[in-house]
Amino acid sequence: MMTISDLLKKLVEEIVSRVPLRVLSTWKNWNTLSKSQSFAKMHTGEQGELRMAVLMDYNLSLASVFINGDQPSIKPQGKVSCLDEQVKISQVFHCEGLLLCVLEEDDTKVVVCNPYLGQTRCIESRYSHRPNRWDRFTYALGYEDKKSCRKLKFLRFIDKYYNAKEDQFFWYEIYDFDSGLWKTLELNPHWRILFGTCGVSLKGNTYLPASKRSASKSYSEDELEDLDDHIICFDFTSESFGPLLRLPFDAGVDDYVNLSCVGEEKLAVTLTHNEVNPYEIDVWIATKIEAEEVLWSKFLKVDTAPNFYMIPCTGFFIDEEKKVVMGFAEDRHKTFNILGEDGYFRKLDFGERAYRNCRPQACSYVPSLMQVKQPLASGGQSKQQSDLEKRRYDQNMSRLLALEEKRAEEEERRN
Repeated sequence: MMTISDLLKKLVEEIVSRVPLRVLSTWKNWNTLSKSQSFAKMHTGEQGELRMAVLMDYNLSLASVFINGDQPSIKPQGKVSCLDEQVKISQVFHCEGLLLCVLEEDDTKVVVCNPYLGQTRCIESRYSHRPNRWDRFTYALGYEDKKSCRKLKFLRFIDKYYNAKEDQFFWYEIYDFDSGLWKTLELNPHWRILFGTCGVSLKGNTYLPASKRSASKSYSEDELEDLDDHIICFDFTSESFGPLLRLPFDAGVDDYVNLSCVGEEKLAVTLTHNEVNPYEIDVWIATKIEAEEVLWSKFLKVDTAPNFYMIPCTGFFIDEEKKVVMGFAEDRHKTFNILGEDGYFRKLDFGERAYRNCRPQACSYVPSLMQVKQPLASGGQSKQQSDLEKRRYDQNMSRLLALEEKRAEEEERRN
């Protein structure tokens, strides 16, 4: 039987749940109240609700997906209000309530925000990353997990691979939120990460599809090496990559691999068949991830024909209880698809796409109290890089552009 004290507690939780968290976090009783399960439910969502950040037509918004049998629904939560309405976003990545936003028209900075707290931080890039309007960098957000706090860091890198040892180019750098400093990482990779690959953050680290690096293939054979047959983890504490971890399948030449998370505890991977059956998708969930070993369990196999062809790198979601996989399709419309066993297929249409070049993207979003710390008053190291390192970067980028032009000319002669 519910008592008066229980009713009063629920009334307080209901009232306080409507107050912005940036105000609540200053309240002396906040820590006690925030541990209440019923209060946490009010802030983190209803049962069966999947929250996501959605990038459409260069605009970032939040939405909730509800899987209700034959009538699933999406409830828009509005644009991320802490971002400038005029800014255009080309990519978005999630890390425990924080969103890393890559800007479409400004190659001098990226933006990290916490929509729940309304906090943002602009990070100035050390170097231009869009020669000829092409973004060559891969991005990741994570943190060093200390006992007292989580030390946020931002990784970006270029990994370009051709057919010979001298035709390989890579550049890794990391930004520390606490110090406001950039640092170039001296790595000699035994792996390769394809351009355009999307990683996912899990427990502060970032996982990316990868494969072994080779330096002895011809162009035609090299194309056969464009396979994501492993994953690799970047550890933000040690600021280094771990060993290659084998995926539970052999990807074909034109098959696609895409990563996602199941909640905050598990990693998931999809294999989209293009070479043999372009409408078949296999879904696996990792049951164990350690430095030297990863174990996988087959979760789902769906045949999407004749509904659509799921293109990779747009993000996907899994509902373990409902046993469905969800994601955007690559078409002229903003179509969000939900697939399950026995031919289950439902779609939710967001309307016509305004920009064909901006592929719809979605990533899991979990509200968080993680603070987005502001830069040091000194402005950090972004303006104080040595002339030697700047010359090194420019020389390497010039070499990369020359290699791309050379390969384009050779391909044109072959055709």
